[in-house]
Order: sequence, then structure tokens, then C-alpha cells
Amino acid sequence: MPTGYSKSPLELLNCSHQSKVLKAAIFSRFVLLILSILWRTLLAPYDTSAPLNPNCLGNPSPPLPPPLLPSLGSAIENGVVWDSVYFVRIAQCGYEYEQFYAFLPLLPACIFVFSQTVFAPLVPIIGYRAVLALSGYVVCNVAFIFTAIYLYRLSVIILKDPNAALQASVLFCFNPASIFYSSIYSESLYALFSVGGCYYLLSRANNIAVLWLALSGFARSNGVLNAGYFGFQAMHQAYDAFYLKKRAFLALWILISGALRCICIFVPFISFQAYGYYNMCLGRSSDEMRPWCKARIPLLYNYIQSHYWGVGFLRYFRFKQLPNFLLASPILSLAVCSIIYYVKSRPEIVRSLGFQASVEEKSSMAVIFSSQKPQRSNDTQFSEKYSSRKQENHNLKSRKKISQGEDLAEGRTVHGSLEKLGYTSAFVLPFILQVGFMAATAFFVMHVQVIDRWQHVSCQPVRLYIGLLR
Repeated sequence: MPTGYSKSPLELLNCSHQSKVLKAAIFSRFVLLILSILWRTLLAPYDTSAPLNPNCLGNPSPPLPPPLLPSLGSAIENGVVWDSVYFVRIAQCGYEYEQFYAFLPLLPACIFVFSQTVFAPLVPIIGYRAVLALSGYVVCNVAFIFTAIYLYRLSVIILKDPNAALQASVLFCFNPASIFYSSIYSESLYALFSVGGCYYLLSRANNIAVLWLALSGFARSNGVLNAGYFGFQAMHQAYDAFYLKKRAFLALWILISGALRCICIFVPFISFQAYGYYNMCLGRSSDEMRPWCKARIPLLYNYIQSHYWGVGFLRYFRFKQLPNFLLASPILSLAVCSIIYYVKSRPEIVRSLGFQASVEEKSSMAVIFSSQKPQRSNDTQFSEKYSSRKQENHNLKSRKKISQGEDLAEGRTVHGSLEKLGYTSAFVLPFILQVGFMAATAFFVMHVQVIDRWQHVSCQPVRLYIGLLR
């Protein structure tokens, strides 16, 4: 191997490291399962809603015969508490009440599909609701394992250091919010499609990235923020096409393509709001309509969060909530320190939104955000154009080898510059901006303790865990 060779992201992916990440993810799930069983055996649960299971309102199902192993079914159902109650109930009965629309449909849909197919034979043994719960556990835990693998791959692309990527991924497997990934919560599915989508975006598979990031919007409402990655990509590609290449039509096409990709990511959340409006507002008289139905922009999700959960700007700033602020302080401090470190390291990048990056860094960003191969220099093209026909035919194979060598050398130079930049490079800026927005939203608007799991469920692990390593 030539001296100074810098490997591409695919070459950097270490199979043994991925195997270690896989083992760490599986081991962490078993550890959490054992701890959950232990604590539920020793302590009485705070939330006692697990055994509640009234008949469905819309289409009540006929009574089923008693299961063969009711004790096993009850043990599985005992974990259906807090938000898990909503997800299992939606999978069982659909969206019966207004507040149910705060929970997006991807996880309930997956639970329903698995309960009707893979785990359907278990219904006579443990009962239908236990099968729904089991389906939810399997979906969330398997999604978490794949998330850890995609996080490793994404970290390798950003850091160009498989060892640091391995450490970050292992830390992710044992993060403080890990229990939510093993519970019937939407965090696992959202993390899978967000981290996986970012990996495909930086791997220059834009169509797959659009699909995955759009699916993240079916898991959690903050999936719409993932459209910002394509906005950042389109902004820099259009600038390069218009100001550097002087190709106005290409810049316009890039902006249109970027806008369409962003719209695709918004569609799932918007369509679900339209579904809620159709069910809750249409066909009702003015007196029967809920207040949000009459709003200029009838956004169901915002109304539910405010009306049922008390979410709003500074509404959580109460003295009695001080313990929750203390609970959120470690992960919030880590996010803030990560942002401050990046801003201090690259202030010109933050101020200019990446437009003041160095020439080498812009070349690196072009490789990351474009599917085109590096172009050969003008001098090479000029010499080839005016070389004699005879000499060209005689040296055809030689020139092909030289061309491949030039492209490879240029690619190596780009990857080498990426390796030097590491996690403070300009193309990490959109991750930083998303971390800042979500941290501010959690602190000033949401129930602040939710940040313990909210800051882990997007592409933020790349910043948070790598920041912890540094």
C-alpha cells in the first residue's frame, strides 16, 4: 500500500468492530431485561395502569378463550406502563381518543403487523394483549441493535477513526436513556431511521436517505427537523454550482431537488395531522368541534401537547419541577459543552454556516454531499484533446491507468483532509445546529426531563458521545 494512503469510509468500516458493536448492543439489552425483571420483582411499580384493558370503543372484538399460560401473559403485560399503554392500545383499537394523536403511527403499525403475523400463534398461549406487548418489545429492541450498528458506520464517516467510532457506539449502547430503547417507546424506531438516514445521506445515497428520514417523521414529530440536512446539502451545492461553476440552471435544479426532498420528509407528519383532522373535525357541527378544529392552522399535535401535557414556552419553570431540571442537567450540560467546543474550534464555520470553509474542506464536503466522481484537471483534458490520434490509440491503456490513478489520488487527498478535520469539520455543522435547537426546545418549552431520552434519538449521538470521548 502506498505511503500516505488514506482509506475511504467503506474501507474504514471494520468488520470486527461492527461485531463488537453488535455484541455490545445485544448484551446491553439482556442486562436491561434482567434489571427490569429484578426491580419489578423487588419494588412495586409507580404506574399501576398495566392491567387496565377495557374493550375497544369502535369495533369491540369478541371475547377470546382464556390463555393457556395466563401468568406468563400477565408478566409480559406488566411492562406496559406510561407511554407504552398508548402504543399498545393504538395497535389494538386504533386512535380512539383525541390525546392518542400525540403518538405517531409507525410503532403501533409495526406492533399490529407483528402481532398478526410472526407472533399470532402465541395468542392462545399468552393472550392477545400480551402478544401485542411482546411484538412491541421485539420491534424496539431489534431497532436499537440496528441503530447501534448504523451509529458506528456514521461515526466512522465523520471521524475517519474506527476506534473512536467503536467507543462512541458502545457508550450509546449503555447510555442513561437506554431503558427507553428496550421499552415500548418510539425512541428506537426513530433513532434507527434518523441515524440510518444520516448514514445514507453522508454515503451519497440520497434517495434511500429521503425514505429513511421520512419514516422517522412517522415515528416522532421531531422527524421533520431531519429535513434540515437536505436543506444544508442543497444550500452548499447550489452555492458551488452558481458562484464557482457559473451554472445557474444547475443551481436552480439543485434547489428544486432539495426542496422536494425536504417536502418528502414533512409529508408523514403533515399527513398524520390531516388524518386527525378528518377523524375529529369533519362531519361535525360547530358546537361539537374541538377548539383546534376552528383554528386558522388546525394543528392537532400542538393542541394536544399544550392541553393534555402542559407543554409551552416557560410553562415548566416552576419551583416544584426543580428535581426534573436537576435530572436533565447531565445530558443537557453535555449537549451545551459539545456545542461550545465546536463554536470555539470553528467560529468562522458557525458564523458563515459553512461557507467560509477552506478549499480542502469544501472539496471534502463536495465528496460527502455529491454523488459525482472527482473531475480531472483542465490541463489533463487539454492535453488529451490536442494529442495526435495515433499517439492516443497507442497509449490508450496507459492513459486509462493514469486517469484512474489521478482520480484515486484526488480521492485520497480529500479523505486525508477529512481525517485531519475530524468531528469539527464543516459538514458536522447541521448536527450541531440540530443539537442546539433540540436542547433549547427541551429546556424552555418541553418537560425538561424528557431531554434524557430526546437528545439520544436522532443523529445527536454522533455529537454527544464523541464529545464525551474528547
